[in-house]
Amino acid sequence: MNLLRLRTRTAAVAGVAAAALLAVPVFAQGDNQTKGQAVITVLQDKDAPAANVSQQNLQVKVNGKDATITNWQPLRGESDRLEVVLMLDGGARTSLATQYGDVKNFINSLPPDAKATLGVMQYGTVKLASPLTTDRNAVLKGLRIPSGFPGQNASAYICLSDLAKHWPSQDRSARRIVVMITDGVDYYNPGFDLQDPYMEAAIKDSVRSGLVVYSIYWQNQGRYDRTRMANSIGQNLLLQVTKATGGESYWQGLGNPVSFQPYFKDIEHRLNNQYEVAFTAPVAKPGVGSMKVKVNGAKVAAPQQVYVGRGMTAGGAM
Repeated sequence: MNLLRLRTRTAAVAGVAAAALLAVPVFAQGDNQTKGQAVITVLQDKDAPAANVSQQNLQVKVNGKDATITNWQPLRGESDRLEVVLMLDGGARTSLATQYGDVKNFINSLPPDAKATLGVMQYGTVKLASPLTTDRNAVLKGLRIPSGFPGQNASAYICLSDLAKHWPSQDRSARRIVVMITDGVDYYNPGFDLQDPYMEAAIKDSVRSGLVVYSIYWQNQGRYDRTRMANSIGQNLLLQVTKATGGESYWQGLGNPVSFQPYFKDIEHRLNNQYEVAFTAPVAKPGVGSMKVKVNGAKVAAPQQVYVGRGMTAGGAM
């Protein structure tokens, strides 16, 4: 009798253990789902009305695997909270002040509810002139003629990392836009290397913080900044940052552009045709991964990298 009870009890324990083992794959599968979101720009003709793209036309891949789209909404009107930081290179040539009329027009052209501020890149940090604010006059008071001291920014990419880590608001649902005015030359890594470690770190920090970065080329002071090779490398480094985050780089050869006006107009047009996509992806490990976006019937500018994780908040970061 005791032997029968022992066998019965052993069989019951084995059954419970088997049931637990069968439940493990289901738990692991759910645990492998990570979440993320990104800002996508639909590239429209300049005179075309705002884009109207449906979720059914969208395909997203993360690390080469199909993602499941959970939300797709246009970033305009009441559903949008826009934050813009315009970064000026502290080492820029003083002639940058000739473009301040275009800078003012761009700031004033932002939607009334958009928040903005100006910052100066100095010695690896960004000195903000004001908090993010809708008061355009308060923002424009930050315009100053640059000192033109060679290498004052130290590295535009270290400055961008600093901004990404200390974004001047806690609104994780806001659309975060950065416009950098610099020649992209990195004094912390002055070699002719397209795999600049500070640039690569700036990309990861920007992606984690959900930044969309645009750059406008303007040559800095300094003998090194005047070389064709250095400026070509600088432009290519900036291009890597902007493409990775879903933005764009603007330049006119290796010389300073006559006007920023067409660049700001293009940025303004892009801001009016942006969407936010949220998704889940079968990626086991949280972190920064590759991203590919396709929209049937439309061209898009999308981040090449995206941050995915568990317990994501609005804004795409932990």
